Amino acid sequence: MAHEKIPYKIYLSEEEMPKTWYNVRADMKNKPAPLLNPATFEPMGFEDLRPVFCDELIRQELDNDTREIPIPTEIRDFYKMYRPAPLVRAYCLEEKLQTPAKIYYKFEGNNTSGSHKLNSAIAQAYYAKMQGLTGVTTETGAGQWGTALSMACAYLGLDCKVFMVKVSYEQKPFRREVMRTYGASVTPSPSMETAVGRKILAEHPGTGGSLGCAISEAVEVATSTPGYRYVLGSVLNQVLLHQSIIGCETKIALDKYGVVPDIIIGCAGGGSNLGGLISPFMGEKLRGERDYRFIAVEPASCPSLTRGRFAYDFCDTGMVCPLAKMYTLGSSFIPSANHAGGLRYHGMSSVLSQLYHDGYMEAVAVEQTKVFEAAEQFARVEGILPAPESSHAIRVAIDEALKCKETGEEKTIVFGLTGTGYFDMLAYEKFHNGEMQDFIPSDAQLEESFAKLPKVPGCDA
Repeated sequence: MAHEKIPYKIYLSEEEMPKTWYNVRADMKNKPAPLLNPATFEPMGFEDLRPVFCDELIRQELDNDTREIPIPTEIRDFYKMYRPAPLVRAYCLEEKLQTPAKIYYKFEGNNTSGSHKLNSAIAQAYYAKMQGLTGVTTETGAGQWGTALSMACAYLGLDCKVFMVKVSYEQKPFRREVMRTYGASVTPSPSMETAVGRKILAEHPGTGGSLGCAISEAVEVATSTPGYRYVLGSVLNQVLLHQSIIGCETKIALDKYGVVPDIIIGCAGGGSNLGGLISPFMGEKLRGERDYRFIAVEPASCPSLTRGRFAYDFCDTGMVCPLAKMYTLGSSFIPSANHAGGLRYHGMSSVLSQLYHDGYMEAVAVEQTKVFEAAEQFARVEGILPAPESSHAIRVAIDEALKCKETGEEKTIVFGLTGTGYFDMLAYEKFHNGEMQDFIPSDAQLEESFAKLPKVPGCDA
């Protein structure tokens, strides 16, 4: 197969690295709906959010109009330790599939945290430090976000308290120990350390937890501990803003070689990776400058976009957080213990939810056995062991490339490889031993959860 003039890995120079984050909300005709106070159902402003979030992060959260937001020099200097991340042409995968499609992936696993999460972790820790805070609290699923935040806090001298979804805490002890190595305290959630944790355990004894549970505990500790604020690794507008560094670098790299993608694919849990990857391309589509096909890939066990409701819902299981309008399975929905812990969230980013609702992107749900088949195939030909979350995007990228093989179309496919799977070997072991099962919630289970959605005046659930 001819390799043309495109190198296997496209790197940007230090001078070419983006100096601003891109805020896709500025180009959205229909802005994401505001966060609501769960007691009054009134939109929450700056002062309402101050007890929970850092001041500058609230400003970014509420800013629907500023297209480009400068990246502080201190954050850009930290980025230089592991960025720019490579954009890789998957020549080996193309040849293995015998497809006319051209496949690229943006690899975000080339830092010690092993994922894209560090892009926002350092930004949020930086703003907490600038505000003079003592520390931050957070939740983590598979552990990538907790690892990234613990690294950022260690670098800046902040305390870090992590509530880790219990099933992941037990499945991934090494990820837990990396967090502790960086100085974070790690608590399996739900726990007996918080009022909301004790309540969840009383109602669901023996539960393996969920991201919604862990969020509730982290928020409770942040709001009851002086000098602390809560930070989140996905879902929020501010996080998608920080993660736009992924898409901005990708676009600059593709533009260098005159490459225009036809299809852009990302895994979707809360939305940070997908939103970051597609943002500048979505901006072009929103402005009518160019058309792309965007595909969000979620686990069949937690299908918020493909089977959820577009409604206001609590961001957490304990119902202590603001209400967000998003595609949701209901905050009481606790997903099965699948191995893509980072995708086990009941809702989806309000930005991505609005874009999906308005028809700007597609969504597909895939079973985890098919995901691991794709992960293994990718590892054998591209030489990277992918994280289970990333492997959802790999699955659909391979499927789209095979469709091109059938039709003879030479489409260009770009997908996000969010991180590595070296702490996910228990999952790979179960797959290789034939012990992995696919969990798909029934319609009855989802309806039971939908019935508990909050009744917001003037909004259809």
